[in-house]
Amino acid sequence: MDFSLSEEHLMIQQAARDFANNVLLPGVIERDEKQQFPTEEVKQMGELGFLGMMVDPKYGGGGMDTLSYVIAMEELSKVDASASVVMSVNNSLVCWGLEHFGTEAQKEKYLTKLATGEVIGAFCLSEPEAGSDATSQKTTAIEKDDHYVLNGTKNWITNGSSADFYLVIAQTYPEKKHKGINAFIVEKGWEGFEIGPKEQKMGIRGSDTHSLIFNDVKVPKENRIGEDGFGFKFAMKTLSGGRIGIASQALGIAAGAYELARKYSKERKSFGTEICNHQAIAFKLADMHTQIEAARHLVYKAAWDKDNGNNYDVSGAMAKLYASQVAMDTAIEAVQIHGGNGYVKEYHVERLMRDAKITQIYEGTSEIQKIVISRGLLQD
Repeated sequence: MDFSLSEEHLMIQQAARDFANNVLLPGVIERDEKQQFPTEEVKQMGELGFLGMMVDPKYGGGGMDTLSYVIAMEELSKVDASASVVMSVNNSLVCWGLEHFGTEAQKEKYLTKLATGEVIGAFCLSEPEAGSDATSQKTTAIEKDDHYVLNGTKNWITNGSSADFYLVIAQTYPEKKHKGINAFIVEKGWEGFEIGPKEQKMGIRGSDTHSLIFNDVKVPKENRIGEDGFGFKFAMKTLSGGRIGIASQALGIAAGAYELARKYSKERKSFGTEICNHQAIAFKLADMHTQIEAARHLVYKAAWDKDNGNNYDVSGAMAKLYASQVAMDTAIEAVQIHGGNGYVKEYHVERLMRDAKITQIYEGTSEIQKIVISRGLLQD
């Protein structure tokens, strides 16, 4: 075993850290308050190669491994989870899904623009009645001559109004249940495609989350991804990698909260000494650091499994389950260590606490992760 990072990984880590602190940090509180999408910051992320890190260079990507991606995700998430979720969706769900299951024509037309950050994408699976139960797709895609007609509503879509290309999961053959589901590439601006109001969220408020409405949207047959009926498998395979991205986001939120709490504890004094010298605070920091290190090993192991061609369904689910819990616990403790200041926006930890909660919900709730893990354990 070798637990050290390579020189390349360390360079990526430093580049992501510098970008987070120099570009994302200055406006992060204002963007959170105003629910403002980080348009300019995301553009710069694309220019630096953060939006297509794992994509083959022939399609404009960085050709990097999954470990490089999670290292960068952690650093950005320490500062701005709203920006990092854009990176996660574009890399893990949209680019990866297109590169591995799209046709060459689809890759040339869509992936090349997504990988370079010229545009960003969105992944559209959840519906009003199909969250954790992804098999219950009510959005329909009826085959008509050379196209499909798409009708339905998608909920809680990250990059909902900022994306240009959308991967949409819809039911074509209801009688076949999940085996009748397809996945399609839909472009913004197509007739009948409407973007609903922006969601008013507790956390990741800079991320634009919308409902999407499809009214008789014509989707060319060449925009279907994979064989007829492949949509559900496509979604599940893509989400397995997406969980590693969200696990790294959760890890970053936890690490960011810990670093702020540690720094504050060495500056704030009470009873004649810095509060880090009080055992009650020191023990909190010890627990936080230990749990973050454990989460980091789970996240890196899942990334290693993916890079080495191993099945990463269980390791990815474990990483997300544990890292998201650590993010929530650590952020709460960071607020506690800050005392009254922890409740004040300028100290950042209250935002990290609000951001942490969503990591236990999206791309599979913690309860769903336990289903994935237990099924994997009991397969043999």
